[in-house]
Amino acid sequence: MNWIDHELYLDIYPPKEFNFEECLLFLGRSEQEVLHQIKDKAIYKLIKVKESFILCKIEYINHCIKVEFPYGDPSNVERKKVGEFIWEWFDLDQDLGQFYQMARNDKILTKPVEKYAGLRIMCIPELFEALVWAIIGQQINLSFAYTLKQRFVEQFGEFLTFEGETFWLFPSAEKIASLNVEDLRKLQITKRKAEYIIGVAKEMKSGRLTKELLLEKNDYEQVQKSLMFIRGIGAWTADYVMMKCLHYTSSFPIADVGLHNALKNLLNLKEKPTIAEIEEYAKNWEGWQAYATFYLWRSLYDKTI
Repeated sequence: MNWIDHELYLDIYPPKEFNFEECLLFLGRSEQEVLHQIKDKAIYKLIKVKESFILCKIEYINHCIKVEFPYGDPSNVERKKVGEFIWEWFDLDQDLGQFYQMARNDKILTKPVEKYAGLRIMCIPELFEALVWAIIGQQINLSFAYTLKQRFVEQFGEFLTFEGETFWLFPSAEKIASLNVEDLRKLQITKRKAEYIIGVAKEMKSGRLTKELLLEKNDYEQVQKSLMFIRGIGAWTADYVMMKCLHYTSSFPIADVGLHNALKNLLNLKEKPTIAEIEEYAKNWEGWQAYATFYLWRSLYDKTI
């Protein structure tokens, strides 16, 4: 990790293939987003370290991510945790050189990588949040998924109020494990998804399911199998979580509707491609399917490509 702790603020130096504005565009894609706020090209994000709430103001100045702390005075340990969280959130450990080399010679990816160069997968460092967000988003449109997330967070999450603004944290697995299905049904979450979410919360609360245990496996198929063993987690959900939380660049949510729509648009197809056709398109993407998918998702909210 390349960063300097100035005590009152952090300077984080990202790799050269980094475009803060592109990352900001992704983070700002829904006005219903409740876990961060974007104002004047700065991201305001609440992070919890043990029992402390740390409000971060994240900007990009002179090729450097600057993190200030508008509320309170975090300790050395807390600042280190914040730095690690932001480094992971922006996926800054990933060396994208090989991905760009491959993508520039790929007929589908060449345009997106040129246009969105420096975009990184915006990760979800917390496993519980990644799993719940993926479950909420199953088989519904993105707008309604954000509505449900907002209700879920505002009903069960902790928050900090500062200068008249409210900053939210994603609910903890411990909190959700203590609920019953009806508590989530009230938010318009289906009975089945409510069962899945509470089931995942209980697995995590018990310690049977942790990010550390999954990362220890260090094997794509084993991790995917472990996730799919949990009720409510199919191949798409497992791959989404492996891509956004566990940093598997080879994870490939091939059944994703957004991916299908992006390929249909970029290739001027009359209909969405079949899985077999997508497998054919993706032959070159080996090892980088997650990044290919993320760049294709980005093209969905671009009217000029």
